[in-house]
Amino acid sequence: MNTHRPIRIVALAAVAAFTYLFSAAAPVAAAEPTAAGLWQRTENGKPTGKPVVWVLMLDRGNNMYEGVVAKTFSQPGQTELAVCDECEDDRKDQPVLGISLIRDMKRKGRVYENGNILDPRNGDVWKAMLTVSPDGQILTLRGYLMTPALGKDEDWFRLPDTAIAQLDPAIIAKFMPEQAAAAAPVGTKPGTTAGKAKAAPAPMQKGGMMAPAPAK
Repeated sequence: MNTHRPIRIVALAAVAAFTYLFSAAAPVAAAEPTAAGLWQRTENGKPTGKPVVWVLMLDRGNNMYEGVVAKTFSQPGQTELAVCDECEDDRKDQPVLGISLIRDMKRKGRVYENGNILDPRNGDVWKAMLTVSPDGQILTLRGYLMTPALGKDEDWFRLPDTAIAQLDPAIIAKFMPEQAAAAAPVGTKPGTTAGKAKAAPAPMQKGGMMAPAPAK
């Protein structure tokens, strides 16, 4: 008579029960927040400060991220800047609205490294890194020269999805085609907008600094 089989069955059942109870008690890990989305830079670095620029961070795949200027705001008493005439790369003479501002950001969890940021006022390109806060609501930009230790932090603040409605339709169509398609009236062809053409957006003001100056 085989007496080992019942004992083996009981042992396996006990292991299965223990595994079930342990897995049921363990909390489900929440996905880490990413930099993708719409962010606001303010003049004083606080959520309630006057907006300077909105930046749309895009997931380009393979953990690479890019940031484009999605909306600009007039700054009293400052010279207007419509295009980046001081740029020396492929962005030369491109409109500031929609320009590729942040490039080559490689994601490592909540940190994005080895990227760079453009200052459209003078065409300078600084090394940069980004860090997303644990709650996903603050994006800390650090611009620097040789090393992040010789840099300066600046906080940007996540905007709600409802803010997308305030963007120029051309920006939505170019960088957020899914939202553009969903918002288009029935029968409207992709890349077109119903009704009268919208006036050109106000140019960005030259005093609106895009990147924190590296520490000297």
